[in-house]
Amino acid sequence: MNGPSRVGLVHLGLALFALAIVGKSARVQLWQGRSWAASAQRQQSTARVIPAPRGEILDAAGETLAQSRETVKLDVAPPELKNRKALRDALTAVGVPAATIARATDPARKWVTLPGRFPAGRVARISAMRGVYTTPIMERSYAVGDGLRRVIGRVDANGRALDGIELALDSLLRGTPGSATVMRDAHGWKIESPTAPSTAPVPGNTVVLTLNHELQEIAERALADAVAKMGAEGGDVVVLDPAGGEILAMASQRQDPRATAATALTEPYEPGSTMKPFVAAALLEKGRARESDVVNTFDGELTINGRTIHDEHKSSHLTLAEVVRWSSNVGIVQFAQRLSPREEYETLRDFGFGTATGVPYPVEASGTLREPVRWSAQSANSMAMGYEVAVTPLQLAAAYVALANDGELLEPALVKEVRGPDGRVLYRHERRVIRRVLSPPVARRVRTILLGVVEGGTAVKADLGSFALAGKTGTARRTVGGRYALGQHIPTFDGLFPAEHPQFVILVKLDNPRGAYVGGLTAAPVTKAVLEAALASRNAALDRTTLAASQRVRASDTTARPVVAAAPSTDTVTANPATDDDSVGTTPFVALLPAPKAPRAVPLPPRAVPDVHGLPARQAARALHRAGFRVQLVNGVPGTTSPAAGVVAPAGTLVRLVAP
Repeated sequence: MNGPSRVGLVHLGLALFALAIVGKSARVQLWQGRSWAASAQRQQSTARVIPAPRGEILDAAGETLAQSRETVKLDVAPPELKNRKALRDALTAVGVPAATIARATDPARKWVTLPGRFPAGRVARISAMRGVYTTPIMERSYAVGDGLRRVIGRVDANGRALDGIELALDSLLRGTPGSATVMRDAHGWKIESPTAPSTAPVPGNTVVLTLNHELQEIAERALADAVAKMGAEGGDVVVLDPAGGEILAMASQRQDPRATAATALTEPYEPGSTMKPFVAAALLEKGRARESDVVNTFDGELTINGRTIHDEHKSSHLTLAEVVRWSSNVGIVQFAQRLSPREEYETLRDFGFGTATGVPYPVEASGTLREPVRWSAQSANSMAMGYEVAVTPLQLAAAYVALANDGELLEPALVKEVRGPDGRVLYRHERRVIRRVLSPPVARRVRTILLGVVEGGTAVKADLGSFALAGKTGTARRTVGGRYALGQHIPTFDGLFPAEHPQFVILVKLDNPRGAYVGGLTAAPVTKAVLEAALASRNAALDRTTLAASQRVRASDTTARPVVAAAPSTDTVTANPATDDDSVGTTPFVALLPAPKAPRAVPLPPRAVPDVHGLPARQAARALHRAGFRVQLVNGVPGTTSPAAGVVAPAGTLVRLVAP
């Protein structure tokens, strides 16, 4: 039998080859199909992250303090361009320099990155062109000054939170990024594909702060003016609402440009005589003393355990109320001996000292309050005078809130609301009482004592005239490197406004002012400046109806016009008995405020309405406020006022401003 023919062998070989091809194809299609399809998809498409808009930060009235806007980075692949002229025209329209356009449309170049960032809406047509690649970038903008910037914080160029509220509430603000798929053809060029998968980004939540933007600006301006005029190294102003504990303003200023934190939260200091009211409150609450109880003050000098304590106001005998009014160290030390070390410690602890307030901020100092077992023989006396205890300005202001609201220590609040991207309220601040520290009658008795400090004690420079203000001055030696620095001081004033039913608790602290350094001549007048500007403002978080009932009319001023201190004096004077508390002897200083012989207050004279034509609404309103007028925004011819510019009107007159 003949073997297979040559033709048959060829046919058999071809059949086996075809069978192998079919088998290979079947294996690729049936078993490896998904893997190869995915590989092809990866070569034809790339994933692009779409950043989420960061949530807005608003003030209590809804004014934007921080917001994000979408910008894009543009890259051009010149070989892929289909219409170079259209791209040249479009880039010219958005302000790209001609030299850059020439590079971007040069076919000899493979890739060109355009400098700068472009608003997404302005380059939408450019982004759709073939050969143009976009990278979305969210930029953060802030409509705030330096003081509030310390509170709000910052984000870097990549959207990472660095400090402040931005960092503390980053998980709420940052949102969830989306993604998009960019399809490419066989040459790697971008192609439009309506079926390309994408996921929309989810914007971040909106955070509404308790801060009042107008009051914040007033506080920042008053602080900046005081620091400049007094040569201070910085300072802090804190304004709280004693009814709910909301922080209405928090301004900080430091000489060091690297200091970006809100120092009202981060820098504890020894508060000096501003601690004396808490000792008096404990004595009244425990029945250990009455306002009329008298101690021998030994003409302002007393030696205890080898330490000599001095008073500026030298007197033989003072009541408890007078001890606080004249800030007598000798007197408060003797009254404090009616408390045990444990009772004195617990009093200060119950008012919140030694514990962070808990406001949402990346770093908050808790201050220093040592237990009695760690005290020396002098500690009880030192603490009664405001030494050997360190507090932040916010802690001290929060403690005075308890004196203002009839005895309840409240948790300070910086966040009013958190709203989701759909506007739904996710969180709303509610008043939170930490503990009751005083009975209401005792709190009111302490306020009466503090009223005397302003009306005839160490804080007469804070007297508003038309409204009663209660408060307490303090002047402490400043520590540098753990040691007291010679000739350096930190003056403070805590004010309750108005005295009877306070709407504001205001703390003003200055760091090492030159010349006059006692709290009554430095910090107290700053408080007055803040309150006068707030009274002239329409939107400074004051209840005008309730406030009107607190206004007082003096016999010499039946119109109850606003009052201010007399014109500044530059006479060189010495510390006088009615100035302050922990100051040292008769150290000379240059008075930046009226000398003691000047009238405490005089009515503001009529003045001309300033010309604010051409100014932005906020700057115009600020100029009118500084001139002593109240402001109302109305519709009409932009930049005009009623009364018109140049018209002489009484201080406090309502000026209607037409916003541009």
